[in-house]
Amino acid sequence: MFKAVNQTVTQAETEAMVVGIYEENKEEQTIYQTLNESFDYQMDDLVKSGDISNSYGAVSKVHTLGKINAKRIYFIGLGKKDELDVNRFRKAMGKVLKQVNKDQIEAATLSTESLTEDLTFVEAIGEAFAMANYQLQTYHTSRKPETYLTKLDLLTDNEELVKALQVGYALGQGANTTRHLVNMPGNLLTAVDLAAFAENIANKHGMEIEVFEKEQIEEMGMGALLAVNQGSKEPPRFIAMKYQGKSEWVDPVALVGKGITFDTGGYSIKGKEGIIGMKMDMGGAASVLGAMDAIGQIKPEENVMCLIPSTDNMISGAAFKPDDVIVSMSGKTIEVRNTDAEGRLALADAITYAKQQGAAKIIDVATLTGGVVVALGDEMTGAMTNNGEWFDEVYEASEQTGELIWELPYHDVFKEKVRTSHIADLNNSPGRKGHAVLAGCFVGEFVEDTPWVHLDIAGTAMTESEHDLGPKGPTGVMARTLAKVITG
Repeated sequence: MFKAVNQTVTQAETEAMVVGIYEENKEEQTIYQTLNESFDYQMDDLVKSGDISNSYGAVSKVHTLGKINAKRIYFIGLGKKDELDVNRFRKAMGKVLKQVNKDQIEAATLSTESLTEDLTFVEAIGEAFAMANYQLQTYHTSRKPETYLTKLDLLTDNEELVKALQVGYALGQGANTTRHLVNMPGNLLTAVDLAAFAENIANKHGMEIEVFEKEQIEEMGMGALLAVNQGSKEPPRFIAMKYQGKSEWVDPVALVGKGITFDTGGYSIKGKEGIIGMKMDMGGAASVLGAMDAIGQIKPEENVMCLIPSTDNMISGAAFKPDDVIVSMSGKTIEVRNTDAEGRLALADAITYAKQQGAAKIIDVATLTGGVVVALGDEMTGAMTNNGEWFDEVYEASEQTGELIWELPYHDVFKEKVRTSHIADLNNSPGRKGHAVLAGCFVGEFVEDTPWVHLDIAGTAMTESEHDLGPKGPTGVMARTLAKVITG
């Protein structure tokens, strides 16, 4: 799939040569000058006429007509060097690789000297290669293949660049795993199906996995998860996967993902518009499974737990109701004010399990609230934490992957509101004001002092339009960030 080729830009035989071009003085760009000379200095004319653009994100295709061994050159405009960070570079590479794929080319060659020889940036090329041309599975009776580009050669003798490309590709593939799961309809991805998918990932990478069935969940006392499952004909599952990268199983990081495979809202039923798309309410589970898929390929020297409480949230004569009082795995009692605030209930038991299993740090990921969408829109994930140093690690990883997060307040004034029930220890839905914050504070009641970061991806798990790194629909958000937190 990836290999180093120790040839010059004029020697390499390829269907597509990808070359970066900056807005700075062309005379200082060696590869451009080499190509310009090979084309009898006609490149300058093409730049002047606009047929080749060095503006950021511009893709220009030039047929070489035998002037060099490559059949076509795809110039990608990188703009000004001092404005090019790794996230802008990743998107630019996504754009040019999409164009190569649309031209039905199976293998391309990258001029690393003109693009980058920085390992972090090369890693971003691997991410773009995996993500940009990903096609969502659909259920049309006739469907043409749309992915052609499957190989990349690097013009270099540095094998470290190939390794960085492979790491980036693993991260991108993790995001694609997440996309695949989020895209699946609820009738084809039940809790049982999600557990089977997790087992496949574990088996592929030699990870330990245990899937707890309803009877075992009852024995463990996961009353909050079981309450959400009460109205369903589909049995719940609690998924516990382990990746051991250290010689001993010590100080594992717990990645906890909300796995509600379809959310009607229960008796606090969603409206006819709001209920559409609720197959994506297991987006947190998909993110942590995508991260584990990437971690399994990269193999860092860390210990990781992946924990997923999974069920759907349905309505029946057996379903839990507003005013019910339930007992969580931790022993804390919860007054149910809103059955559509079910994700935080499932997370509560999973986090209690993580603590019982000795988690040193916890990250939970969930499509938790509509409130975070109102607050931050669809480009920014809401975050909360009880530990600044742990948050800084997660934030740094998100900066590297371009998956933006914004810290919401985690203050006593909000914590007290989830403790306002007159009949139980906690109230699962104190009201609409500060909804996203209150939901996170509820989850924090079960974390207690363990370093913890909460990520609400309700706004960022889906996108309404095609973009440089993928199609309309599931974004795969946070899979790469979680994996980067672990792999560094």
